[in-house]
Amino acid sequence: MRRALVVGNWKMNGTRDSIQALLRGLVPAVSHGINGVDIVVCPPFPYLALVAETIKGCEIVLGAQNVSCEEKGAFTGEISPGMLVDCRARYVILGHSERRQQMAETDELIARKFVAAQQAGLIPILCVGETLAQRDNGSAQATVAAQVSAVLTLAGVTALERAVIAYEPVWAIGTGKSATAQQAQQMHAGIRELIAGHDAEVAGAIQLLYGGSVSSANAAELFEQADIDGGLVGGASLDASAFIEICNSVS
Repeated sequence: MRRALVVGNWKMNGTRDSIQALLRGLVPAVSHGINGVDIVVCPPFPYLALVAETIKGCEIVLGAQNVSCEEKGAFTGEISPGMLVDCRARYVILGHSERRQQMAETDELIARKFVAAQQAGLIPILCVGETLAQRDNGSAQATVAAQVSAVLTLAGVTALERAVIAYEPVWAIGTGKSATAQQAQQMHAGIRELIAGHDAEVAGAIQLLYGGSVSSANAAELFEQADIDGGLVGGASLDASAFIEICNSVS
C-alpha cells in the first residue's frame, strides 16, 4: 500500500523570522506524525540549515527546491547534490514548471539532474505538467508522457523505485484555478499506465502527487482519487494551519 505524501514548496519566500514562526506552528502539530502521511518541507537554499535544525526529532523531512547536475567545480551560483545531502536534505524538487518555463530547463537537463540527485542519495520529486494551450489542443497527455519518458530513457524504470512524480498543470500553479479531481485523476492514471508499460510493480508502488493551487478547500476531493497519493503544495504551505489541514485531508 502506498503511503501518502504531502510536500510544501515554499518557493522564493521567507525570512529567518517568518520561517521560524511557520515552523513554530508546524512542528508541534506533527511532532508525533499525522496518521499515514509523510511530510516534507522545501525551503529556499539559505534556510536549509535553519529548518534542518528546527525540525530535528520531528516527523517533518527536509527537501530542497532544485539542484545542479554537477557535483563540484566552476559552476558559480549552483548547488550540488552532495551539498544538499550535507545540509541534511532527503528530497529535491526537479523540473518544476517555473524552472522549465522561466529558466528554460529542458526534459533532458532535468533527467540529468534526476540521475545526479539519486547518485547522491536524494529522492527526486519530478514535476511534470502541461500548459493551458497544450491542454486545449489535446496534447496534454503527450506532453506529460514526454517529460516522464526523458527520465525513463536516461535512468531506467527501476530508478522510479526511489522517486516521486508530481503532476502540476501549469495553468493551475499559483492561479487559484485547480484541475478538477477527475482531470487530475485521469492524468495520474495515465502516468501510472505509462510506467506500467515498463514495469507494473514500479508503477503500482510509486507515489504520484497533485500540485496546482492545492488548498484546504479542494484537498480532500483530490486526495480521495485512486491514483493521487498526496500533494505538492505551494502557497498554502506557507500557512501552518492550512498546511496541516491539507495533511489531515490526505490522512
